[in-house]
Amino acid sequence: MALKLYSYWRSSASYRVRIALNIKGLDYTLQPVHLVKDGGQQHSDNYADLNPANLVPTLVDDDEDVILNQSLAICEYLDEKYPNLPQLLPEHALDRARVRTVAMDIACDVQPLANLRVLNYLASEYGVDQGGKATWAKHWINKCFATVEKRLQNTAADYCFGFTLSLADVCLMPQVYNAHRFGVDMSQFPTIQRIAENLAELEAFKRAAPENQPDAE
Repeated sequence: MALKLYSYWRSSASYRVRIALNIKGLDYTLQPVHLVKDGGQQHSDNYADLNPANLVPTLVDDDEDVILNQSLAICEYLDEKYPNLPQLLPEHALDRARVRTVAMDIACDVQPLANLRVLNYLASEYGVDQGGKATWAKHWINKCFATVEKRLQNTAADYCFGFTLSLADVCLMPQVYNAHRFGVDMSQFPTIQRIAENLAELEAFKRAAPENQPDAE
């Protein structure tokens, strides 16, 4: 097994994949890609060969000679390649769809709106200052979490879907991290807050946390 993850410590998408790898108990080598230094190391020619979008994460599976981008695609690849390890998606089609719905609420509808390149564009093209960028991010996180909170009221126990970890939890925790970073009042979302507190106690999530990465600042 030879897995290498190109990651940035504060990237939500990278954080998701780190959690997924840890839940499955897979060994991997972490290769930091700094999104700010040197004009952004993700823009280097060498990295662009791995990820033409110039984004993180990238997973390289040397055993299969595979290079993968996009965090949700990577997580599903790991689920399918290692079916005997803890699964991130349930067995039944309807349950899988429900888990994917929450995961995509976060990974598709909100997180991209407040990632580094969007915030940088707001600053460079529209003169938005740090306070304005935080207000932008809080607005979209609040809208997303209002939706997710309602969904989880019908499904949550310890985790997003009962007592079994899923791709929804993998996506939720990094977005809660972002919410705290941008000053979102989490008391508005008691179900999400309770789940996040439970997840924070798990070793797989602790090891994946941004502050515990070798490139953390």
